[in-house]
Amino acid sequence: MEFEKFSEIRQLFCMKYADVTEGKMMSSEAIHYKNKVFVFFSRKKKMVFKLGKGYPMETIQVPLAEFNPFKNKGPLAGWYEVDFEHHDQWETLTQLALNLIQNKQA
Repeated sequence: MEFEKFSEIRQLFCMKYADVTEGKMMSSEAIHYKNKVFVFFSRKKKMVFKLGKGYPMETIQVPLAEFNPFKNKGPLAGWYEVDFEHHDQWETLTQLALNLIQNKQA
């Protein structure tokens, strides 16, 4: 169920934007913009978004957790995961992550 929601969003963005493609982040399914990952689906069945280190998290009305796939290291800076419980916001967060990466590459 969780992966189906991710796949639906990925397909929508790939159809809507010419520079958005399917891809991988390590061994996880991901969404790329010009070959750069900005969203992926974690093994914990959550969506993970690249919002950047300085993004004002208080502006987001969804509980975000820093993404940490490591046992002995800190979290990946600027990457945040969102539970399926808030899947109604996954598409909005995907658009936000896309806008941020587009602006960064502009």
